[in-house]
Amino acid sequence: MQASEDILLGKWNKENYKKFVEYIINLQDIKYKEFHSSLVLNSKYEMIGIRLPIMRDIAKKIAKGDILGFLKYAQDKYYEEVMIQGLVISHIKDESIFYEHFKSFIPKIDNWALCDSFCNSIKIVEKYEEKYFKETIKLAKDKGEFISRVGLVTILNHFVSKKNLSTIFDMLNNIDSDLFYINMAEAWLICEMYIKFPKETEDFLKSNKLNTFTQNKAISKIRDSYRISKEEKDMLNKYKK
Repeated sequence: MQASEDILLGKWNKENYKKFVEYIINLQDIKYKEFHSSLVLNSKYEMIGIRLPIMRDIAKKIAKGDILGFLKYAQDKYYEEVMIQGLVISHIKDESIFYEHFKSFIPKIDNWALCDSFCNSIKIVEKYEEKYFKETIKLAKDKGEFISRVGLVTILNHFVSKKNLSTIFDMLNNIDSDLFYINMAEAWLICEMYIKFPKETEDFLKSNKLNTFTQNKAISKIRDSYRISKEEKDMLNKYKK
């Protein structure tokens, strides 16, 4: 245990990073790998099989030491390596350094799990809302499936507020995509917006440029929420396309 602590908290070089990879491979949970790999499809990364809370704990320990050293030597063979990179980036406190790594990490994201865990973790964006709200609106309109999803899920987690509603609705109307993970993120975002701002979101559901799948999936997600009354759920059915 102490050896692993020394690796995570110490200075990074090629040899120590190699030891780090050996360490995370030894954490493998075969049953979890089988389960999680069935949910994360078509990723280019090889999966070891480590639960997310364990990876969050590893990233937290790395963040107490040489963050930039870790990111310098980090490699991308394993899904868990990439996930831990994203979680470590979320701990960076210097905004300019965070932004550099935020931008360079996004192209590595090729599945919903990396995307959603990363976007949920980057709390620093709330402190610099004006910059990152604009940035994520731009990302959300990108044609790349997971670039767009990064924008949408970051907005969902950090920027759904009264003052941002019109900009978000306009952005949703300007996404022209049938890609599954974009449309699912749109639906999830609309659901959260309805929960927080039902009147404004109902007005959007009445008239918008969403495709049929996204509109109906958004309504389905809202209806699945325990935070919505039965009367509202019944009412929303009339907006299905």
